[in-house]
Amino acid sequence: MSRIVVIGGTGYAGSHIVREAVSRGHSVISVARSVPAERVEGAVYLEGNILDVPGLLEQIDEAEVVIQALSPRGDMVGKVRPATAELVAALPENVRVGVVGGAGGSLIAPDGPRLIDSGFPEEFKAEASEAIGVLEDLQADTSGRDWFFIHPAGGFGNWAPGERTGAYRDGGPVMVTDDNGDSYISGPDLGVAFVDEIENPRHSRENFAVGY
Repeated sequence: MSRIVVIGGTGYAGSHIVREAVSRGHSVISVARSVPAERVEGAVYLEGNILDVPGLLEQIDEAEVVIQALSPRGDMVGKVRPATAELVAALPENVRVGVVGGAGGSLIAPDGPRLIDSGFPEEFKAEASEAIGVLEDLQADTSGRDWFFIHPAGGFGNWAPGERTGAYRDGGPVMVTDDNGDSYISGPDLGVAFVDEIENPRHSRENFAVGY
């Protein structure tokens, strides 16, 4: 059993990670700027903000895995990347870091460009670029800290929640698509992918995409 902290644990991606981790018997702390009325039974909910790293560290000092599941949108635009870098640098070196990335940073083919450079919607570029920046900071880290970064499928989002199947495909850095070229994964199965990687690490210091 691991002690897992999910920062942004009340958001769409984060809440599914919390639910899946609790269902497998892990000790889970969800940290967000407010505590929700509806909670996953078995999880601990704390108020906290990644923009206050010293305060956050006091709440998660026994974490073994810290998941950053924040979306750099709204009042968080331009703040998530530097705050994540500050948090990662401040965490004990034995804490593994996981990040919910965006589809924009995945490749469209093994030797191809990133999705963000291939007709990506303009209104989502700022958010995708900041997520890519978080990945680049992790890749540039020389401390030896273990981390992983997951790109959800292109059709991932609360507008298409889907069901838990317990199955998904791992595309490495390449976006996963089906035979029709569609890219999708449900919220629950993204949670499955995260907890699978925590329980059986296969991507040490790597980014990878998941989908059906």
